[in-house]
Amino acid sequence: MNVAFDELLGLLRRLGFEEKVRGSHHVFRSRDIAEMINLQRDGAKARVYEVRQVRAIFTKYALGGEAAGADEEG
Repeated sequence: MNVAFDELLGLLRRLGFEEKVRGSHHVFRSRDIAEMINLQRDGAKARVYEVRQVRAIFTKYALGGEAAGADEEG
């Protein structure tokens, strides 16, 4: 999975997640989602394990529809 970090941040923002930045950590929360999403930049890309975590949350809560899949490469 090769996902641009800024694109992943933008997707979470568009889906209504609230972002707090603490140092290098971008922490996303949503009132309707129990899990917290914690992302750190790995150069220009998002870390693969974090993309997988975000994808699992999207699947669990049926978030994003086509928009979620558009930001992901196999």
